[in-house]
Amino acid sequence: MLTASLSRTGKAGAVGGMAIPSVKSTITAFEAGAHAVNPDFQVVTSYVGNWEDVGAAKEAALALAQQGADFLFHNANAAGLGVFQAAQERHIFAFGANKNQNEIAPDVVLASAAIDIPRAFVQVARQVEQGHFVARIERLGMRDGVVTLEFNPRLIDRIPDSIRKQIDAAQRRIIAGDLQVPSAEF
Repeated sequence: MLTASLSRTGKAGAVGGMAIPSVKSTITAFEAGAHAVNPDFQVVTSYVGNWEDVGAAKEAALALAQQGADFLFHNANAAGLGVFQAAQERHIFAFGANKNQNEIAPDVVLASAAIDIPRAFVQVARQVEQGHFVARIERLGMRDGVVTLEFNPRLIDRIPDSIRKQIDAAQRRIIAGDLQVPSAEF
Protein backbone atom coordinates (compact mmCIF):
# COMPACT_ATOMS: atom_id res chain seq x y z
CA MET A 1 0.00 0.00 0.00
CA LEU A 2 2.82 2.34 0.90
CA THR A 3 4.62 1.68 -2.36
CA ALA A 4 1.63 2.35 -4.60
CA SER A 5 0.74 5.44 -2.59
CA LEU A 6 4.17 7.04 -2.98
CA SER A 7 5.39 5.72 -6.33
CA ARG A 8 5.83 8.18 -9.17
CA THR A 9 6.21 5.49 -11.85
CA GLY A 10 3.47 3.03 -10.86
CA LYS A 11 6.02 0.22 -10.77
CA ALA A 12 7.98 -1.58 -8.05
CA GLY A 13 10.60 -4.28 -8.22
CA ALA A 14 10.74 -7.39 -6.05
CA VAL A 15 13.85 -9.55 -5.71
CA GLY A 16 13.47 -13.06 -4.36
CA GLY A 17 16.17 -15.49 -3.39
CA MET A 18 14.39 -18.50 -4.89
CA ALA A 19 10.93 -19.00 -6.37
CA ILE A 20 9.66 -21.10 -3.46
CA PRO A 21 6.11 -20.87 -2.06
CA SER A 22 6.97 -18.81 1.02
CA VAL A 23 8.83 -16.21 -1.04
CA LYS A 24 6.11 -16.16 -3.69
CA SER A 25 3.52 -15.63 -0.93
CA THR A 26 5.42 -12.64 0.42
CA ILE A 27 5.60 -11.08 -3.02
CA THR A 28 1.92 -11.90 -3.66
CA ALA A 29 1.00 -10.05 -0.44
CA PHE A 30 3.22 -7.09 -1.39
CA GLU A 31 1.53 -6.91 -4.78
CA ALA A 32 -1.96 -7.19 -3.27
CA GLY A 33 -1.24 -4.24 -0.99
CA ALA A 34 -0.15 -2.17 -3.96
CA HIS A 35 -3.22 -3.21 -5.96
CA ALA A 36 -5.48 -2.21 -3.06
CA VAL A 37 -4.35 1.36 -3.69
CA ASN A 38 -3.82 1.23 -7.45
CA PRO A 39 -5.21 -1.76 -9.40
CA ASP A 40 -2.92 -0.91 -12.33
CA PHE A 41 0.25 -0.87 -10.23
CA GLN A 42 2.97 -3.20 -11.54
CA VAL A 43 5.29 -5.34 -9.45
CA VAL A 44 8.05 -6.89 -11.53
CA THR A 45 9.81 -9.81 -9.86
CA SER A 46 13.29 -11.25 -10.33
CA TYR A 47 14.71 -14.32 -8.60
CA VAL A 48 18.47 -14.65 -8.11
CA GLY A 49 18.48 -18.41 -7.40
CA ASN A 50 20.13 -18.30 -3.97
CA TRP A 51 20.13 -16.53 -0.61
CA GLU A 52 23.71 -15.26 -0.43
CA ASP A 53 24.74 -13.57 -3.68
CA VAL A 54 24.63 -9.87 -2.83
CA GLY A 55 26.05 -8.95 -6.24
CA ALA A 56 23.39 -10.87 -8.14
CA ALA A 57 20.63 -9.28 -6.05
CA LYS A 58 22.11 -5.83 -6.65
CA GLU A 59 22.24 -6.43 -10.41
CA ALA A 60 18.67 -7.74 -10.40
CA ALA A 61 17.50 -4.68 -8.44
CA LEU A 62 19.38 -2.29 -10.72
CA ALA A 63 17.73 -3.96 -13.73
CA LEU A 64 14.32 -3.51 -12.11
CA ALA A 65 15.09 0.16 -11.44
CA GLN A 66 16.18 0.52 -15.08
CA GLN A 67 12.73 -0.82 -16.04
CA GLY A 68 11.10 1.99 -14.05
CA ALA A 69 10.71 0.54 -10.56
CA ASP A 70 11.03 3.37 -8.07
CA PHE A 71 10.57 1.12 -5.01
CA LEU A 72 12.37 -2.15 -4.29
CA PHE A 73 11.30 -5.03 -2.08
CA HIS A 74 13.19 -8.22 -1.32
CA ASN A 75 12.75 -11.62 0.19
CA ALA A 76 16.27 -12.83 -0.40
CA ASN A 77 17.87 -13.16 3.05
CA ALA A 78 21.55 -12.07 2.96
CA ALA A 79 21.37 -11.35 -0.77
CA GLY A 80 18.85 -8.60 0.09
CA LEU A 81 21.81 -6.38 0.97
CA GLY A 82 22.34 -5.99 -2.77
CA VAL A 83 18.81 -4.63 -3.11
CA PHE A 84 19.62 -1.96 -0.53
CA GLN A 85 22.86 -1.12 -2.36
CA ALA A 86 20.93 -0.69 -5.61
CA ALA A 87 18.34 1.51 -3.87
CA GLN A 88 21.11 3.69 -2.47
CA GLU A 89 22.78 3.94 -5.86
CA ARG A 90 19.52 4.86 -7.63
CA HIS A 91 18.20 7.05 -4.78
CA ILE A 92 14.95 5.11 -4.49
CA PHE A 93 13.20 3.55 -1.52
CA ALA A 94 13.46 -0.06 -0.47
CA PHE A 95 11.74 -2.28 2.09
CA GLY A 96 13.27 -4.69 4.54
CA ALA A 97 11.94 -8.20 4.93
CA ASN A 98 11.85 -10.91 7.57
CA LYS A 99 13.31 -8.63 10.25
CA ASN A 100 13.60 -4.95 10.95
CA GLN A 101 16.25 -3.89 8.43
CA ASN A 102 15.66 -0.15 8.71
CA GLU A 103 19.15 0.48 10.11
CA ILE A 104 20.97 -1.43 7.36
CA ALA A 105 20.37 1.38 4.86
CA PRO A 106 18.55 4.04 6.91
CA ASP A 107 18.55 6.56 4.08
CA VAL A 108 16.52 4.31 1.73
CA VAL A 109 14.76 1.58 3.76
CA LEU A 110 11.36 3.16 4.31
CA ALA A 111 9.96 0.30 6.40
CA SER A 112 10.43 -3.38 7.12
CA ALA A 113 8.09 -6.35 7.38
CA ALA A 114 9.43 -8.08 10.48
CA ILE A 115 8.66 -11.68 11.38
CA ASP A 116 8.74 -12.89 14.98
CA ILE A 117 9.77 -16.51 14.33
CA PRO A 118 10.05 -17.42 18.04
CA ARG A 119 6.45 -16.28 18.57
CA ALA A 120 5.34 -18.51 15.69
CA PHE A 121 7.16 -21.50 17.18
CA VAL A 122 5.61 -20.85 20.59
CA GLN A 123 2.12 -20.78 19.06
CA VAL A 124 2.69 -24.15 17.41
CA ALA A 125 4.34 -25.56 20.55
CA ARG A 126 1.27 -24.57 22.61
CA GLN A 127 -0.96 -26.47 20.18
CA VAL A 128 1.27 -29.53 20.56
CA GLU A 129 1.33 -29.19 24.36
CA GLN A 130 -2.46 -28.87 24.53
CA GLY A 131 -2.97 -31.81 22.18
CA HIS A 132 -4.61 -29.67 19.49
CA PHE A 133 -1.84 -29.74 16.89
CA VAL A 134 -2.74 -31.04 13.46
CA ALA A 135 -0.01 -31.38 10.85
CA ARG A 136 -0.54 -28.67 8.24
CA ILE A 137 1.09 -25.73 6.54
CA GLU A 138 0.96 -22.78 8.93
CA ARG A 139 0.28 -19.33 7.48
CA LEU A 140 0.88 -17.02 10.39
CA GLY A 141 0.93 -13.29 9.86
CA MET A 142 -0.08 -9.93 11.21
CA ARG A 143 -3.36 -11.25 12.61
CA ASP A 144 -1.38 -13.76 14.69
CA GLY A 145 1.08 -11.16 15.97
CA VAL A 146 3.88 -12.82 13.99
CA VAL A 147 4.35 -10.15 11.29
CA THR A 148 4.65 -6.43 12.01
CA LEU A 149 5.28 -3.38 9.88
CA GLU A 150 8.17 -1.36 11.24
CA PHE A 151 8.44 2.16 9.83
CA ASN A 152 11.92 3.67 9.67
CA PRO A 153 11.79 6.54 12.18
CA ARG A 154 14.36 8.47 10.12
CA LEU A 155 12.09 8.49 7.08
CA ILE A 156 8.63 8.53 8.66
CA ASP A 157 8.20 12.20 7.75
CA ARG A 158 8.33 11.18 4.06
CA ILE A 159 5.00 9.39 4.52
CA PRO A 160 1.98 11.71 4.57
CA ASP A 161 -0.37 11.29 7.54
CA SER A 162 -3.24 10.34 5.23
CA ILE A 163 -1.25 7.38 3.88
CA ARG A 164 -0.17 6.26 7.36
CA LYS A 165 -3.83 6.39 8.46
CA GLN A 166 -4.85 4.27 5.47
CA ILE A 167 -2.14 1.72 6.30
CA ASP A 168 -3.07 1.70 9.99
CA ALA A 169 -6.70 1.07 9.04
CA ALA A 170 -5.69 -1.85 6.81
CA GLN A 171 -3.56 -3.31 9.61
CA ARG A 172 -6.50 -3.10 12.02
CA ARG A 173 -8.72 -4.85 9.45
CA ILE A 174 -6.12 -7.61 8.97
CA ILE A 175 -5.79 -8.14 12.72
CA ALA A 176 -9.58 -8.18 13.13
CA GLY A 177 -9.89 -10.76 10.35
CA ASP A 178 -11.88 -8.42 8.09
CA LEU A 179 -9.14 -8.23 5.44
CA GLN A 180 -7.49 -11.38 4.15
CA VAL A 181 -3.93 -11.11 2.86
CA PRO A 182 -3.56 -13.33 -0.21
CA SER A 183 -0.75 -15.83 -0.51
CA ALA A 184 0.69 -18.14 -3.13
CA GLU A 185 -0.44 -21.74 -3.19
CA PHE A 186 1.75 -24.33 -1.49
